[in-house]
Amino acid sequence: MFEMDHPWWEFVVRGAAVYLILLLMVRVSGRRTVGQFTPFDLLVVMLLSEAVSNSLTGGDQSLFGGFIVAAVLVGLNMTMSFMSSHSKKMSDILDGSAVLLGRDGELYDKVMKRCRISREEVDQALRCSDCDIKDMRCAFLEADGQITIQRK
Repeated sequence: MFEMDHPWWEFVVRGAAVYLILLLMVRVSGRRTVGQFTPFDLLVVMLLSEAVSNSLTGGDQSLFGGFIVAAVLVGLNMTMSFMSSHSKKMSDILDGSAVLLGRDGELYDKVMKRCRISREEVDQALRCSDCDIKDMRCAFLEADGQITIQRK
């Protein structure tokens, strides 16, 4: 229970590698994965955590091994947050930036397809903003996955 099967530094390397690879995978998968979970997205997140759990500890079942990995993950998360808040370039890389989905009542189909946004999702954002498409000045897909509408 208290004796580790691997040296402490292996937990640090494993935790950092899994964190960075999953961060890259989540960023590549798109904004909607992070911003708004569908049942399918939630299932993927749950399965990802199960898929990498053994990678984090290498099969070690000790308390100390788990604490080391947890500390590495929290530390990396704090480091990424610090870098994001102190550097615009890192913020754009880690958090992303808003994407213009449409302007002056016209939606950009190619941009919406690239961002994997359906017309229904934009229509829902328009309804939530109590705005008709003809009264829309701009529609943005925010970095957190929300769609915001600016009225004319």
